[in-house]
Amino acid sequence: MRIRIIEQQSFNALGGICQTIRPFAYCPMRRAKPSPISFTHSFLRISRCSASVLTVTTEEEMEQAFDARKAALLVQELRKSFNSGKTKSYEWRAAQLQSISKMIDEREKEIIQALQLDLSKPELEAFVSEISMTQSSCQKALKDLKRWMAPEKVSTSITTYPSSAEIVSEPFGVVLIISTWNYPFLLSLDPVIGAIAAGNAIVLKPSEIAPATSSLLAGLLSEYVDRSTIKVVEGAVPETSALLDQKWDKIFYTGSTRVGHIVMAAAAKHLTPVVLELGGKCPAIVDSNINLEVAARRMIAGKWACNNGQACIAIDYIVTTKSFAPKLVAALQLTLEEFFGKNPLESQDMSRIVNLYHFKRLAKLLDEDGTSDKIVLGGQRDENNFNYFLLFAEE
Repeated sequence: MRIRIIEQQSFNALGGICQTIRPFAYCPMRRAKPSPISFTHSFLRISRCSASVLTVTTEEEMEQAFDARKAALLVQELRKSFNSGKTKSYEWRAAQLQSISKMIDEREKEIIQALQLDLSKPELEAFVSEISMTQSSCQKALKDLKRWMAPEKVSTSITTYPSSAEIVSEPFGVVLIISTWNYPFLLSLDPVIGAIAAGNAIVLKPSEIAPATSSLLAGLLSEYVDRSTIKVVEGAVPETSALLDQKWDKIFYTGSTRVGHIVMAAAAKHLTPVVLELGGKCPAIVDSNINLEVAARRMIAGKWACNNGQACIAIDYIVTTKSFAPKLVAALQLTLEEFFGKNPLESQDMSRIVNLYHFKRLAKLLDEDGTSDKIVLGGQRDENNFNYFLLFAEE
């Protein structure tokens, strides 16, 4: 986390920045008041003994590969199910939501284990930030489903007297949800819950960067929900590309801006509406007239205690005045030790970097000229456990 110093006289000019920051509610965009949901939302075993074994295995894997042809057949199957009308009923929607709620309750330990394997998420963090929030979304949808589905009476103009009118929310149809890896359970199922509540047929593509959670979701959803209308496709770039080649009625993507461009370009070919939930910068503006202890605890909770900074709402840098910066740095140092101990790399209360690629990317940033000499706390790294920790200040 960087701390940027500005002169006192210019600090007040930053007040307007706060007015531009809007909270992100993780549900699709609204089309009408009754519904806040826009989705209306083995590996290759190489044998040194036999070349023929290798050849046979490769052919089998090629036969099983998910390509554009299989993606087209999948969409065709889902569209047939959607056109039957089964997903539009209240009973179907409620049954799927109840099944997901039951799945979360019954398989909580397995979910925590998968998050531990992918990100070393502590049990409490996994429960609070992923499991409980997903369950809350499910319960919210069940509670308000009838109200969301009900037509909304609207007034008509004098020119159409004596007519009456109402807004009826309709599902889009067959939707694609491409999830991300930093909150792989929550950010996969939250849009799925919205899409179910709106009466759509769904394909979920979990992130391959969180393979344990991806595999778990594929298994659990095939067990708990209607497999004729809700599918999970695992894989990486080839599988995602095959899916994006198809015509969807809506695409919901969570991830990077770079991939967001690709998703948007693919959707544009079919004029498919898209929801892009992308990353960005997240500064913290700290005035000197604050409760320093409270501010330090909140910033640390949002940066290190939330997935070790791997979140779109994690603080990237702090802006404060030059005179207040030393006090703020000292408070952060003290509170970080209180949270994670004298050796944070050994803390069991902090998640780890998701994989080696991202670990090396972060390590490279630490070694850059102009950065390494500004570290005031930490800077240690453990490549075997994909872990790093630091706080640095910038004059």
